[in-house]
Amino acid sequence: MGPKKEKTVLNLPMQVISPADVSRLSRELESLEDFMEQSAIRTKGVGLKLPASSKLLDELAASNSFNFLHIQDRKLAKEFLGTLTKTAPVIHLSFASDPSAAFLSKLVSRLRDIIHPQLLVRTGLEPSIAAGCILRTNNRQFDFSLRTTLYAKSDLLMKALKLNSEGQT
Repeated sequence: MGPKKEKTVLNLPMQVISPADVSRLSRELESLEDFMEQSAIRTKGVGLKLPASSKLLDELAASNSFNFLHIQDRKLAKEFLGTLTKTAPVIHLSFASDPSAAFLSKLVSRLRDIIHPQLLVRTGLEPSIAAGCILRTNNRQFDFSLRTTLYAKSDLLMKALKLNSEGQT
């Protein structure tokens, strides 16, 4: 048996939030790979301009010290994104309205700290929840909405309303 090969742990930038972001990065990296292959067979000495990269791809490169001009770095990034697509835990959060980017970033940061460093989050809208959110995983659902809280405490609410109306007569 040969020596054990150490597995490189790569960082997922905080700006990469959803599975759609991972897919976008994979497509962009594939496009960059195609460009690099085409430029290798072109006439030498002709100036080539690299395609512009997205902020997400720049963040992926910076957080992992990648130089995408090197084939090994592109290969590592491609493997990492493929692994994320297959194995990263994904949760779905539904809100009453679109969450701000700052809020979502802080939330994802906290969830990655306590659940998994490569957690991905899908977001959706559910206007009927009024406030709060509904969190869904593959096999569980947690309802943190105001609607559910009010339903659960409806007897207390009705009692308070009844006492209030009796006090006013």
